[in-house]
Amino acid sequence: MSARASFLQTAFNGETQMFTALTCLAALSFSIGGYFMKASAGLTQFRPTLLVFAFFITGASLQTIAMRGQQMVITYVVVLGLEAITAYSLGVFFLKEGSSIARLAGVALVLAGIVVLRIGKS
Repeated sequence: MSARASFLQTAFNGETQMFTALTCLAALSFSIGGYFMKASAGLTQFRPTLLVFAFFITGASLQTIAMRGQQMVITYVVVLGLEAITAYSLGVFFLKEGSSIARLAGVALVLAGIVVLRIGKS
């Protein structure tokens, strides 16, 4: 079997799909929690503060489930990388924070790092 066929078979099995879904949802939960951190004004606003903790607990729970049967280092770095990408997107699109070619290049490097980690897992 060629390396490409092996990669495609691995990329589309159920375990990989579940890992991908859980890590993406965990990262999104952490990033939304980060958004509410900003909205909480230093944990002084009641509703955003509750949402901070709710989203962080959800993200940690999803990451814990994703880590089942996976290497901790891979799971943790994948979630952190995806969180960085989603946090960047939330900042740019919802908080109207600036973007630049250099920042987009950084996001591309993070994404490339995630792909390399997933392909090279052992």
